[in-house]
Amino acid sequence: MAWGERKNPRVSFEKSIDAVLIGADGTWSRECAVKDISATGAKLVLKTTMAGLNITEFFLVLSPAGKPYRRCQLVRVDGEMIGVRFIASGKSGPALKD
Repeated sequence: MAWGERKNPRVSFEKSIDAVLIGADGTWSRECAVKDISATGAKLVLKTTMAGLNITEFFLVLSPAGKPYRRCQLVRVDGEMIGVRFIASGKSGPALKD
């Protein structure tokens, strides 16, 4: 799937929103920026390297207080930009914790 082929409308930010990626096991974290976001996924810009990390599943923390956050699955990598899909927590839709 290309970057532009999405099922849900995205909100793009003129100035990217700072966020943090945290490993599902809590052993690593990395700074990133949210370029755009929808109900089911987001495009993120990495601020540091992810080399050597298992980044198939992780949390995207959207505020310094740790809430809200989304559980994510990596779907694509293009240099410093990554695409993620939000992992649903049940049948009601994407997981959103606040």
